[in-house]
Amino acid sequence: MNKKAVIVLSGGLDSTTCMGIAKSEGYDLFPITFHYGQRHNREVQQAIEVARHYEVADHRIVDLTFLKDIGGSALTDETVDVPTEAEEGIPVTYVPARNMIFLALASAYAEVIGATAVYTGVSAVDYSGYPDCRPEFIHSMEETINLATKAGVTGQNIQVKTPLINLSKKETIEAGLLLNVPYELTTSCYNGKETACGQCDSCQLRLKGFKEAGSADPIAYEN
Repeated sequence: MNKKAVIVLSGGLDSTTCMGIAKSEGYDLFPITFHYGQRHNREVQQAIEVARHYEVADHRIVDLTFLKDIGGSALTDETVDVPTEAEEGIPVTYVPARNMIFLALASAYAEVIGATAVYTGVSAVDYSGYPDCRPEFIHSMEETINLATKAGVTGQNIQVKTPLINLSKKETIEAGLLLNVPYELTTSCYNGKETACGQCDSCQLRLKGFKEAGSADPIAYEN
């Protein structure tokens, strides 16, 4: 029986790279995408395109729009401006407890389908100050998952895989290019425009990564 992996797939560059890595490591891919009340639906739309590219058997899209009601982030509250420059400390684009919620639900899905791994594209290098992208959090969450699930307590541990955790955006892109990851299908823009703004922090980090990797970014930008 083939081994299975759940991939937290946002439709962005990092999570799509994780899809390529999981495939290269011999897993059957089971992406899960969360609609969490973000400013736009483009992430979800691109995640659908990425899943179609990899010809996955099942792609789950989960409604978490209650996170928009909670607010507290420029990504879910349209009254808060998306920054165009890097901020000191934890930026306003941090969504409270997002990765904790995502990994909890992804691990539940993994347990049901018998997956032994959950992939998430967090990076401790280019993580913009988000507390839920740190190795300490990932290690703690993996331990909690295996304490809280039937799979874990019966010896069928679920591993939280973070292949990008120690990679810069440049290194992530280089790894993805070797695996023919379809970056033309991804989006990174916080503003969610069909043509990326090129100005938000996420666009700037992506553009910098492609430039340093010596490769042209295949998506279109306004500027």
